[in-house]
Amino acid sequence: MLSSQFSVLMDMHLSDSSTSAPSHATLSGPGGVCLMRNAWKGEHPSVINFISSFLSANSFRLNFVPIAPDFIFNCGGLSVAFVFVTNWDCNNVSLIFSRVQKLRTQFARFYVIITLPAKQQIDSFIQSYFKFEMVIGKPTFVPVQDIEMGFEKMVKIAHSSGVYKQQNIGEKLKAEVS
Repeated sequence: MLSSQFSVLMDMHLSDSSTSAPSHATLSGPGGVCLMRNAWKGEHPSVINFISSFLSANSFRLNFVPIAPDFIFNCGGLSVAFVFVTNWDCNNVSLIFSRVQKLRTQFARFYVIITLPAKQQIDSFIQSYFKFEMVIGKPTFVPVQDIEMGFEKMVKIAHSSGVYKQQNIGEKLKAEVS
């Protein structure tokens, strides 16, 4: 039952995200720093220009560093870590999930952006998710159609987390409830 609900959510998300082209819009508010894993320079050289331009347009500085996750954003004094799976290999999923299992214990705010452009990859991901006994939301997996869309999602998540902290939204919500 849970697997079918998860599948419906994945289908809804991917069908929604596939109909809109990447916005390339800039975000208002504070920028920050994006730490990118050194390996990305060699593994994804064609995407580095897009990432650098997108970050610059959104007031983020880019630094390449030896880190375990692929990206760490610091925005508004809050750090958010990301693993970015750009190529879902249905035959080699154990490395991805073992890395995610290890990193989820190291970061309070941790997300996995995963590029799943084909139905076969979506099905494989769903099966693997439950095979490796992942807990929904720990970490949050964000499925996307392509690398550009995935990177935009990362920046939006990091930015909104920073704004949430800077504007003390959590405390305001608690005050409203009590």
